[in-house]
Amino acid sequence: MKRGRKTNEGNSSSSEDTTEKESKRHKVVEKKTIVVQSPDWANLLQDIILQVFQYLPLLDRAHASQVCRSWNQVFHMPDLWRCFEFELNQPATSNLRTTHPELIKQIIKRHSNHLQYVSFKSHFISALTVVFVNSKSLSSLKIDDTPVDDPSLKVLVANNSDTLKLLKMSSCPHVSPAGILCVADQCHGLRELALNYHLLSDELLLALSSEKHVRLEHLRIDVVSENPGQTQFHTIQKSSWDAFIRHSPKVNLVMYFFLYEEEFDPFFRYEIPVTHLYFGRSVSKDVLGRVGMTCPRLVELVVCANGLRPLDEELICIAERCKFLSAVGLGECEVSCSAFVEFVKMCGGRLSQLSIMEEVLIPDQKYSLEQIHWEVSKHLGRVWFPDMMPTW
Repeated sequence: MKRGRKTNEGNSSSSEDTTEKESKRHKVVEKKTIVVQSPDWANLLQDIILQVFQYLPLLDRAHASQVCRSWNQVFHMPDLWRCFEFELNQPATSNLRTTHPELIKQIIKRHSNHLQYVSFKSHFISALTVVFVNSKSLSSLKIDDTPVDDPSLKVLVANNSDTLKLLKMSSCPHVSPAGILCVADQCHGLRELALNYHLLSDELLLALSSEKHVRLEHLRIDVVSENPGQTQFHTIQKSSWDAFIRHSPKVNLVMYFFLYEEEFDPFFRYEIPVTHLYFGRSVSKDVLGRVGMTCPRLVELVVCANGLRPLDEELICIAERCKFLSAVGLGECEVSCSAFVEFVKMCGGRLSQLSIMEEVLIPDQKYSLEQIHWEVSKHLGRVWFPDMMPTW
């Protein structure tokens, strides 16, 4: 009995010692200070900083360049300025009017020699003028909603006529057909051109068709009307289109129409070499019928809306005459299931894209909505389903 008590007493004393040692150890650990080093932003690889800077707007990029010497060096690297996007649409009463314009112009002027791809959307026209005056190697220029004018384009051409290959202009009301013609006359390497229909002219097409001009690869025309009946649309002569296609037989002619039905009268009255055709507003059966008769080069057709009259005859005509058609999209339209199956059968496997809302297809005596899935899939050579309207 006495021995047992000593053993128990010995065990209890050893456990107490162990507990005391552990508590002391924990106290020592708690007293230690954990030091976390902050990241050294100045020593980041310049390639990483360059990637970050490319996503920053101009003024944010300028402010970031003041962080340290390394970041400032990246700010002045030519690779950062080859692709330049500028968008500034603050009201005239903002602080930007009094504090930022000179800074912006100084930055652009210093780096304009490196500019190759420029996208500009701003009412701050003097900044774009700085680009035109000081750049020497512009390859791509996109201008949207900017009051650029004919004299500015002449400056652009004087300095970049040998390098400019792409010009896209949208919502530039101060530019005239003569200004665009000046660009086409001088920039013989121009391969892509996008503009509003009011800038398109017979003279421009003939200038793009001259022997000294390279073959155009892409021409995009936006035909837009904001107020029905208040916009007069001129007609381009068939002979001008013919000359243009003889010179650039592989050109993609893309036309976006945002017109009201009564404004389509000047269009599709004779053959036009359009390849991609988009109707953003409702278009009548008559106009779509004329498309089938006048657009033999058509590759893609998108109709967002139509009236309540089925487009059976119009689709069959398009399938018969548009031998290169490979992509079709129909939105708020109506087509009988039988006519749609016949359309697909005539086009065959060349229809690589076929986007049709299920509401477009009208069941008839020959096909139901369940049957048309299998029939169309058979003629396409792949599984096809109509698109479903979201139910949210």
